[in-house]
Amino acid sequence: MRLDLSTLDQVPAEMRPGYDPTNHGTGILHLGLGAFHRAHQAAYTDTALAQAGGDWRVASVSLRSTDTADALGEQDGLYTLIERGAQGDRARVIASVAEPIAAAREPEAAPAKLADAAIRIVTLTVTEKAYGIDRQAMDVDPDHAQVAADLAAPRRPEGVLGVLTEGLRRRREAGHAAPTILCCDNLPENGVLLRAGLLGFARRVDPDLAEWIAQNVAFPSSMVDRITPSPTDETKCRATDLLGLDDAAAVETEPFTQWVIEDRFPAGRPAWEAAGAIFVEDVAPFERMKLRMLNGAHSLIAYAGFLAGHEFVRDVMAEPALAGLADRHLRAASRQVGRLEEIDLGAYRAELLERFSNPAIAHRTYQIAADGTQKLPQRLLAPALEAVKAGDNPAAFAFAVAAWMRFATGRNEAGESYALNDPREDEIRAAVEGRDADAAALAGALMDLPGLFPRTLSGNDGFRRAVETRLAEMVGNGMDAAVAREAE
Repeated sequence: MRLDLSTLDQVPAEMRPGYDPTNHGTGILHLGLGAFHRAHQAAYTDTALAQAGGDWRVASVSLRSTDTADALGEQDGLYTLIERGAQGDRARVIASVAEPIAAAREPEAAPAKLADAAIRIVTLTVTEKAYGIDRQAMDVDPDHAQVAADLAAPRRPEGVLGVLTEGLRRRREAGHAAPTILCCDNLPENGVLLRAGLLGFARRVDPDLAEWIAQNVAFPSSMVDRITPSPTDETKCRATDLLGLDDAAAVETEPFTQWVIEDRFPAGRPAWEAAGAIFVEDVAPFERMKLRMLNGAHSLIAYAGFLAGHEFVRDVMAEPALAGLADRHLRAASRQVGRLEEIDLGAYRAELLERFSNPAIAHRTYQIAADGTQKLPQRLLAPALEAVKAGDNPAAFAFAVAAWMRFATGRNEAGESYALNDPREDEIRAAVEGRDADAAALAGALMDLPGLFPRTLSGNDGFRRAVETRLAEMVGNGMDAAVAREAE
């Protein structure tokens, strides 16, 4: 039998939601119905509903695939969240998703839902590359494929900024109050950046609407953290074993979770603090900590680990030399975070190493390695530049950057090709063609990609030499040899 509202009473009592989902209306629209949303925002909202009630269930939109929305639709939005730790598994059924929407099949549904006066918050987890925002110009990127398509047909949008703009246009036209828009992706100052991109898009479509958005819509920034691998068939089997029911939408994640949010919600919000969310005046220091330490070390682990033949992060951390380099990277990154009154960075570093090593979490290095050009600026390049300016040793960042460059060649050490899964993949492949055996030429071509490396960093002789030396070892002798030499 399948998990749904009719079978919910068959779930062990301790795993059931602490409320009747049919008694709560929908107040949140979420864009990005992926595993992370189900393990994070939806789980926080589930706890908030159980503790404080309110009409805060979520209409969750999958902008591309229909599979997850279909699976959830057949289960009345219910799914199992499995927390996997060294002490075993713990599971609960989440009931906060009220309306799973497949935008690829129902392109009108997301803008129409946003225009509904009942929606007071819009949250997003769509990955860095989906926005189409030029962070240097703090404006929309009109050359982004989806942005260009939506600018050409703004009343029939398919991309993030287009859907938001059209939904807000309808909302304004109906005379409804503006919602709060809360970005939950790994972008620096994500609320500020999303506001800039959305206003840039709206100005090109309707300047009056852009002014209304600027005056009425709140864009708090947030920092999210929970390691969540892509679900597998094993995830579904594990859910069945725990529940005694089939669940095609189950998600597994780590026990740790964190959400730091700027508390600017004019139209109200769920009691997310009941689930442990931290509300602050300024999220930037927490965001910097997470991007540079957790995400930066993750990128190092992904590129070096994948090329060294390790499928999962836990496998990388089982190798003493690689684990040591991850620790070194965290120490170097912590020096570029600054002081945080609320956080002991040494304890945070130790906790990250433990989380990376969690034997129950199968987080693929290849998954983390995707979208490198979208991740490098905030994870590796910004702290590297600050290290150089401060006279700190940039070796840890140089090694991670070199590992990305080696990954960017698109061939592993057995000569097998793989997709980069990067929005600039064609541009990268053109840049590295014929240069994959020449470290200096390869580094130069990738550093010259427009808008990626700050010129003050790529033009720094010491940093450039540090990258080239490490890349030469990786190209000439292989990643294992490069890791061993770096760890000496």
